Amino acid sequence: MSSAKPFARSACAVANSLDIVGDKWTLLVVRDLLHGKTTYGELADSPEHIPTNILAERLKRLEAAGIIVGTPYQQRPVRYAYTLTPKGKALGDVLLAFVRWGKQHIPGTMVMGQGPANAGAATKAAAMPRTRKTPAK
Repeated sequence: MSSAKPFARSACAVANSLDIVGDKWTLLVVRDLLHGKTTYGELADSPEHIPTNILAERLKRLEAAGIIVGTPYQQRPVRYAYTLTPKGKALGDVLLAFVRWGKQHIPGTMVMGQGPANAGAATKAAAMPRTRKTPAK
């Protein structure tokens, strides 16, 4: 008997990834964690104003999926600091792809944490293709 969990819709990697991070809030939480936010209060204070009940549910879902880890930093009441696991940090490439696409196809969008004055440099950096170093022959 297999220990693999059956897929909700199909074995498609895109469909299964969307089942985990495909709502309108989850990747914004990951974005904020990548930018150094760690506490519930910091995450709730994002410009998109995620409703607190949804934030709490997304944090539980991300932790269950192994994307984040919550570590208590205060006992009464218990409060957690959230950090990305290596699996969660790997979503950085996904978010970078969204930044590139948004900058190219949605006029007026900007990279979070950078004002309009720096947006041009950020666009150039985001548009740069990644290159792999190949060993010399």
